[in-house]
Amino acid sequence: MPIREYQVNDPTQGCAACRQPFERLEGMQAAPLDKCPVCGAPVSRLISAPAVGGSKSSLDRRASQAGFHKLKRLGHGEYEKQY
Repeated sequence: MPIREYQVNDPTQGCAACRQPFERLEGMQAAPLDKCPVCGAPVSRLISAPAVGGSKSSLDRRASQAGFHKLKRLGHGEYEKQY
């Protein structure tokens, strides 16, 4: 389910919840909101960057090839070398 961002159209209208951008978890087929769920002021959907993360395994492999070491904390002052 995507997280969509909304903000009130006119900052002089609306409540504290919609004057600042707010997020809403919605289904793929859900229609976009046209009113604030709290106060009913007209809102618009904002365009935001998708959350696309890099591969952690690729990062670990490249760091190891470059000569870096990765340590895992076992306890207070105790570490185990991962690579």
